Amino acid sequence: MARTDNTQAPLTRPDGSPIRVLAVDDERSLTELLSMAMRYEGWEVSTARSGSEAVKVARETRPDAIVLDMMLPDFDGLEVMRRIRSENPDVPVIFLTAKDAVEDRINGLTAGGDDYVTKPFSLEEVIARLRSLLRRTGAALTKSDSTLVVGDLTLDEDSHEVTRGGVDIQLTATEFELLRYLMRNPRRVLSKAQILDRVWNYDFGGQANVVELYISYLRKKIDADRSPMIHTMRGAGYVLRPAV
Repeated sequence: MARTDNTQAPLTRPDGSPIRVLAVDDERSLTELLSMAMRYEGWEVSTARSGSEAVKVARETRPDAIVLDMMLPDFDGLEVMRRIRSENPDVPVIFLTAKDAVEDRINGLTAGGDDYVTKPFSLEEVIARLRSLLRRTGAALTKSDSTLVVGDLTLDEDSHEVTRGGVDIQLTATEFELLRYLMRNPRRVLSKAQILDRVWNYDFGGQANVVELYISYLRKKIDADRSPMIHTMRGAGYVLRPAV
């Protein structure tokens, strides 16, 4: 069965683990927005607000890609890239800058940057360029369209295989359908009425206990001895989010 949402197939590292991205900008609001957009892709995001911090974080996290502001409070993005690549020579870099002069674009690319985005930019543009860059450099693989991925949880709609952190999870047919619906709508609060309608095809009316029961079954299998992914939003429903 094909995916029914409008998102592209998720990217992962070749070993199946989440993509790691470092976002570097001295504007906190911008790094927060970038982080939110990247985490929505299922990626792990680290941030830094200065060149020296970026070098330190890159050494600790070994990112698969870096989104790097050209102008930082201590030293510029070119120097940050030079220092990071002295230890991680192949990491791809997308430069961000408020400047749109041709010479700045040329400086960034001739110094070894892989791409260049001028502020202001759309988050969708940055994500699209990151996805393209990660695929082009071989840092990431695209999961097949039959595979849903949220954090370290994967569900193959064709084979009905489910894993979390690489560990197989055995589900009944109903548990599988419930998890599939949750995973097709990550970070979205789903009401009991919506779940009943989509999973059991019931009109809402006195059957909420069925949803509660199967959510409890799923939690025992998905969240047992792990950071929880299935959360109850009191009075609203349930939401599936990558574990923190």
